[in-house]
Amino acid sequence: MPAPTDTSQINGERYPTLTFPTIGPWPKFQRPLCLGVMASGSGTNFEALQESIHAGDLDAELRLLVVNRPGCGAKARAERLGIACELRDHRQFDSREALDHELVRTFQDAGVEAVVMAGWMRIVTPVLIEAFPGKLINIHPSLLPAFKGMDAVGQSLQAGVRIAGCSVHEVLKDVDAGPILAQAAVPVLPGDDRDSLAARIQREEHRLLPWATALAGQRWRAAADDQG
Repeated sequence: MPAPTDTSQINGERYPTLTFPTIGPWPKFQRPLCLGVMASGSGTNFEALQESIHAGDLDAELRLLVVNRPGCGAKARAERLGIACELRDHRQFDSREALDHELVRTFQDAGVEAVVMAGWMRIVTPVLIEAFPGKLINIHPSLLPAFKGMDAVGQSLQAGVRIAGCSVHEVLKDVDAGPILAQAAVPVLPGDDRDSLAARIQREEHRLLPWATALAGQRWRAAADDQG
């Protein structure tokens, strides 16, 4: 048997995965988490959240999806899933802060308690961060603190690492620098390119984001209870 650390001997997509904290049991709440979601792309992580809710794992309601690209796949997924979706095209705003003021108003009007960035391809500002202190989380396709910023998958390949993965973290002013909530690791296989490695990481993102959201929810509700 090959050593488990020898990725050259891994057969196709059959490989051990490591998620920390380990998934399950899922926390339950007196009332479901009320979430807003932000997405710019295909929306697979957005749908993974809804699938986890439908399966009875993530105890939450997706109150609203906000997208910043008119034709993005996430908008079509929201329509198919029957989830409210609003467009806030960043090109229609004079600054990042102006966009974020509108996002704050939109989410507050929808009555969400926390916001999940599920593939939001814009840098957010303190306007949004301070409106949801500790309650704004993001998923990033690397094992942070390694490979922050754009093209994390390409950065991983260029660096020649043997293990890649994804992280869910709280959002702070510095990009991809907030406290890490959960991570999942995958091997980098011989012959991997951006597409193959990104697909492997994305499969773990779909498992990790709902779980990390549930863990974050425990903190949000505990903090609310402490405040009375």
